[in-house]
Amino acid sequence: MAEALKTHEVIPDVIDEIPASVLDVTYSGNLTVEIGKELTPTQVKDPPNVKWDADANTFYTLCMTDPDAPSRKEPKFREWHHWLVGNIPGSDILKGDVLSAYIGSGPPEGSGLHRYVFILYKQPKKLNFDEKRLTNRSSANRAQFSIRKFAAKHNLGNPIAGNMYQAQFDSYVPKLYAQLKD
Repeated sequence: MAEALKTHEVIPDVIDEIPASVLDVTYSGNLTVEIGKELTPTQVKDPPNVKWDADANTFYTLCMTDPDAPSRKEPKFREWHHWLVGNIPGSDILKGDVLSAYIGSGPPEGSGLHRYVFILYKQPKKLNFDEKRLTNRSSANRAQFSIRKFAAKHNLGNPIAGNMYQAQFDSYVPKLYAQLKD
């Protein structure tokens, strides 16, 4: 199933190897993320519920990233990360260290479909992250991120799970852009 990430070129654009499992990602309204499925920015404006088979005594890092910014044809801002949480104890994301608060999909008008990729890593131990903490009120410091480089920096190894959906511009995007100007 995670093999479908290769079909959508998440491998090699975001990660190097196919994760062993697919992350269970569900947005409000019981909207389930399936690899490659198209969702709208309106549907994904709030953080999803993410589940995996977690070890309660282990820490995890979860990332949501867009390798197609500002467009898939010209991804000069690859990757634009939307969410980054480390030191998640077991599967309790709310108890993790939020490095970048969740921002939903906001593909520019006319830029076509963007891939929104969820990647999960099993940490070797609890980590001290020196990255600047980012709120969901600004787009600063989110472009040209690389989950691959972040994982290497923190010795996270290969991802253990992943998932992705696609989205394109809808009427919610201007509202999101207004929020990011604070």
